[in-house]
Amino acid sequence: MLRRTILQGMAVSAVLVAMPALAQERPLALKGYDPVAYFTDGKPTQGSAQYEMVFDGQRYRFASAQHRDLFKANPDKYAPQFSGLCAMNLSRGVKRESDPHNWVISNGNLYVFASETGQQGFVKDTAANAAKATANWKALKTSITQ
Repeated sequence: MLRRTILQGMAVSAVLVAMPALAQERPLALKGYDPVAYFTDGKPTQGSAQYEMVFDGQRYRFASAQHRDLFKANPDKYAPQFSGLCAMNLSRGVKRESDPHNWVISNGNLYVFASETGQQGFVKDTAANAAKATANWKALKTSITQ
């Protein structure tokens, strides 16, 4: 009985020690930029590893504890659409990493783009492009290629 208790304690300790390492294995969302800053500061702002949390399989970094707490309270409001992939490319059925410096907030949602050209194309018909990206995202989000 004592042996089993010791082994269980060791297993729990191993899991607790591994948890920070598991978080580090998660992809870094928005290349480390703070998603809340787009809404509060109106610009991309580099986040800090000091204020980091995992949401929806990705690590998010924040410029302050206040931004982290705002995100934690309402992640769906602040998280970028499509896990931060380029919204314009998704509207065309292609998964592509975005550049956090190319972004727009529309209807309360944060969209990021691979290029300024993608951003400009997206805003020409935001509703239609967002609808196409959403439809394609449902099929593409589980695919392996990125």
